[in-house]
Amino acid sequence: MPPTIRALRPDDRPYLLEALRSDETFNEEEVQVALELIDNALEHGQHDYSVRVADLEARPAAGYICFGRTPMTTATYDLYWLVTHARARGHGVASTLVRKMEEELRRLRARSIRVETSLQESYGAARGLYERLGYPIVARFPDFYRAGDDLIVYYKRL
Repeated sequence: MPPTIRALRPDDRPYLLEALRSDETFNEEEVQVALELIDNALEHGQHDYSVRVADLEARPAAGYICFGRTPMTTATYDLYWLVTHARARGHGVASTLVRKMEEELRRLRARSIRVETSLQESYGAARGLYERLGYPIVARFPDFYRAGDDLIVYYKRL
């Protein structure tokens, strides 16, 4: 059964934290930044950061996507976080979340989506997903995060 996508609820926070920590993908600093955006969306409504959650039949809040309008643009959005619990991978969670975000942004008349990610091996699956979903690499900044860890920028026109 495919994932069901819905809006963020306060009771999702512990599940999303568990997803962030379900494997070695994210370090503790990254987890804290991700939680800040989740908390912002919970406390202030989803104005700056929109969060959509994926439920699987056997796992509530199996993953989430966080995105928002890029400041000082009229129709460009950033995909900030795309997270799937390690035990929920292989069930279409991430691709369903991205497609639902794109549908929502088309309704809002968005023109493009930007994604920034790391060259770290732990982000390899995410990079492959973006490329399969039609997000070409438009920039690469060597040693951006640290020596040997480049910033990769994907950009898709809707």
